[in-house]
Amino acid sequence: MSHLAELVANAAAAINQASDVAALDNVRVEYLGKKGHLTLQMTTLRDLPPEERPAAGAVINAAKEQVQQALNARKAELESAVLNARLAAETIDISLPGRRIENGGLHPVTRTIDRIESFFGELGFTVATGPEIEDDYHNFDALNIPGHHPARADHDTFWFDATRLLRTQTSGRLASRSGR
Repeated sequence: MSHLAELVANAAAAINQASDVAALDNVRVEYLGKKGHLTLQMTTLRDLPPEERPAAGAVINAAKEQVQQALNARKAELESAVLNARLAAETIDISLPGRRIENGGLHPVTRTIDRIESFFGELGFTVATGPEIEDDYHNFDALNIPGHHPARADHDTFWFDATRLLRTQTSGRLASRSGR
């Protein structure tokens, strides 16, 4: 069993010398793997008398458990060191200016309207803008729409009061621009 203590000491030394998780895994395979040094000790049990096997097996299993605990502890140390190194490399300098957030673009309908206005502007047309709320005169009278016309009915026009309404047509804006 002194050979077993020597194997455990060698395993502990190899575990402490492992510099990364891959090297640590190689140590695990060397000592606890299918053909590892401690695993092969279990094959020596068949050469012992039957009454000594349980005690010897318990000693070997205790040695394997001791090596496994050392492996787990060293693996936790190495993973913690890797994590701390990565976190140190990814620190954020809060004194630096922030990233600029890009504004969105125009809605496709708005872009289309702009293109149409540009096209007709090149042909000599102009865009006449005006209020959405018109008075009775500029929306109907200046355009020679008689008082009995269906466009003046309550169900075709949204009236705010007796003289103000939502513009029902674009021609009303043209009438006010022409000075009528």
